[in-house]
Amino acid sequence: MANFSMSNYFLLAVAALLVTQAISQRRFNNANYQQQQQKQQQNFYNNPSPNTVSNVHCPEANGTFATSTCDGYIECKDGVGEEKLCADGLLFNPDVRGFPCQYPIDVDCTGRTGTQPPQATEECPHQYGYFALGDATHCGQFKNCAAGRGYTFDCPEGLAFNSQSYRCDWPDQVPDCDAEAFLGFSCPPVAKGFLSEEYRYFRSPNDCQRYFVCVSGKPRMYNCGEGLAYNELSRECDGIENVTGCAPAYNANYDQQLKKQQQQPLQQHKPQVFRG
Repeated sequence: MANFSMSNYFLLAVAALLVTQAISQRRFNNANYQQQQQKQQQNFYNNPSPNTVSNVHCPEANGTFATSTCDGYIECKDGVGEEKLCADGLLFNPDVRGFPCQYPIDVDCTGRTGTQPPQATEECPHQYGYFALGDATHCGQFKNCAAGRGYTFDCPEGLAFNSQSYRCDWPDQVPDCDAEAFLGFSCPPVAKGFLSEEYRYFRSPNDCQRYFVCVSGKPRMYNCGEGLAYNELSRECDGIENVTGCAPAYNANYDQQLKKQQQQPLQQHKPQVFRG
């Protein structure tokens, strides 16, 4: 019994020691864990996430809202606001949903002033936009800029680029275009004693295919198309052979060359005569 009792006491002592060590280790780990948690909480409050804390006021929980500038706006998501800028050359439009940045001609900036400084490149004055090329005498080209890259386009013949509408328009409707210099034609003055017509028509002095319509004393150019000419008598496009002074000139040398070409095949296939 004595030996059995001593063995039991020894085992109990070892077990107690192990339990004590386990409890101590657990307390130590808990203490470390609590310290780490406290440090993390302290760091979190000292350095809050920018997406979590915002001083930007949101009129509504979600949406985009105007600021005091023309190209700035506030984007709100779940009540958290963030100030943003449209790309250079675009303005914020509060009246649209989806992508709120649009070209200046589509945006009413009343009550807002100022934009970001231009981010010009070698090809473009702004990152985005449409811009006229040339001067008042060369109005038919424009450039479309996207992400600072410029792409040049030509207006249809006789039209000029209008920076106010981003469209190709009649030159007399474009403020910075000299219609007479651009088209190379000036409307003749109305003779004295005659009533001024609203529209006057003139064949181009350089080309039968083209003609000009004078509206309020300013020219607009039209093109009849290949093989046609403007007939001043009927005031319409007509077959070029029907318009005096516009038919191709007669070429006598051409007729002689054509006859020779027609005779050559007959001479080449003339039957040969064999004599015995």
